[in-house]
Amino acid sequence: MNITHLLENIPYKKIDGILPESITHITMDSRDVKEDSLFVCIKGYTVDGHNFAEQAAKNGATVILSEKPLPEVQKAAVVIVEDTTRAIGSLAAKFYSYPSKEMQMIGVTGTNGKTSVAGMLHAMLMELGEKSALTGTIGFNLNGELYPSANTTSDALTTQQMIFRAKEEGCTHMSMEVSSHGLVLGRLAGVEFNTAIFTNLTHDHLDFHGTMEEYGHAKGLLFSQLGQNMAEKKQAVLNADDPWSEQFAKMTPHPVYTYGVHNDAQFKASNIDMDHRGTTFTLTCSEGEFPAAMRLLGHFNVSNALAAITALYAEGFALDDILAALSVIPPVEGRMQKVEVDAPITIFIDYAHTPDAIEKALNAVEDFKKNKVIFLVGTGGNRDKSKRPSMAEKASIADYVVLTTDDPRYEEYDSILGDLKVGMAHKNFACIGDRAEAVRHAVQQAERGDIIILAGKGHEDYQIIESTKYPHSDKEIAIEEAKKKFQEKEA
Repeated sequence: MNITHLLENIPYKKIDGILPESITHITMDSRDVKEDSLFVCIKGYTVDGHNFAEQAAKNGATVILSEKPLPEVQKAAVVIVEDTTRAIGSLAAKFYSYPSKEMQMIGVTGTNGKTSVAGMLHAMLMELGEKSALTGTIGFNLNGELYPSANTTSDALTTQQMIFRAKEEGCTHMSMEVSSHGLVLGRLAGVEFNTAIFTNLTHDHLDFHGTMEEYGHAKGLLFSQLGQNMAEKKQAVLNADDPWSEQFAKMTPHPVYTYGVHNDAQFKASNIDMDHRGTTFTLTCSEGEFPAAMRLLGHFNVSNALAAITALYAEGFALDDILAALSVIPPVEGRMQKVEVDAPITIFIDYAHTPDAIEKALNAVEDFKKNKVIFLVGTGGNRDKSKRPSMAEKASIADYVVLTTDDPRYEEYDSILGDLKVGMAHKNFACIGDRAEAVRHAVQQAERGDIIILAGKGHEDYQIIESTKYPHSDKEIAIEEAKKKFQEKEA
């Protein structure tokens, strides 16, 4: 692309050196530099890209985007801007010719339910015969093929690259989990959403946002960023059961669709019934009453299903087709996912890591509980400590609780467990810092007919200790331990 054209929308301070006529590649990783690349220096939490600018130039970069002069760089032009993190979003969107404008983009934000709603949308769209892409916590899913991703909402460059790739693969729709961090840090710059969905807002990430008000305002950016062009068909889909929806409705001039279980809404669920195989409910909307069924469990997944149904209806799909697709899609990976185990117990893995999500996970099994519910809950080190006692308090709904860690990072086990156990409402619990050992302990406590919920990691197959990712799977450890426990017993 012509470099002068690319830089037109960037308010740069100064250019040191002579710009080339064009560049063929944009990257933030000096190891990824090719001939005629534009290298963007990003200040990360642990690494500063400015320290790799000279190497990038040696590797073939002809333009460096920087926040300061780089006298050591001799082989490339240096474009100095105020904030490279903000600039890269505009650059990437323009470089890839604004690919989001050529697809129906659906953004899902909220504390809990983002992964489930986005995953349901993706699966339902494919059932509806559409080519679809999905990006979020589980990774980048392109027409059914999964690729890993580092964050719930990827950096602005990676985001544009994924959207461009989805467009090139012929996708008509792309569903994206939109985190509050991603919105505040500008990772969605240049993404044109058609539908913005809100799930809920509960206690989380206050180490980053400071207050619930700031956290809520961050989520609201998704709705304000739908823009003011009323000639475009755009819409907001809001959870009528969450009071923040009233605020978000004021942030956009576009049509608002509501869904809910408890409060009045345009799409409402009632007569909810569930067992270990799935959930049924009655959907009431402007078109009448309809029976709905799905393989997912929990009242919270009824709310998630309503969000997906409402969004697809707003996008123009027929309600009968939407409900038919809902009835056959599989559970979202790691979200109240039943583990197939050859033992007389039931095990679920879930991503619940907030007080609200923990309560909902436990409520999900209440209708078919026969004996004990054993709940394992962990929380990450060096993150929001204020939610820990509330997490344990909600976990106390279970008959037996195992308090453990999630990704301990640099925080000691005793520190994490000490904060958690303050909130326990009964004495039927154990504190075990090593998560693998904690999972084994949870299984060892189970007797025939018991239910175990392993919360906090969900689909993840690693654990972060200090700054290193180590292999870890709640699912595999539980399967192995259950097999050992019950085979030994039978023998």
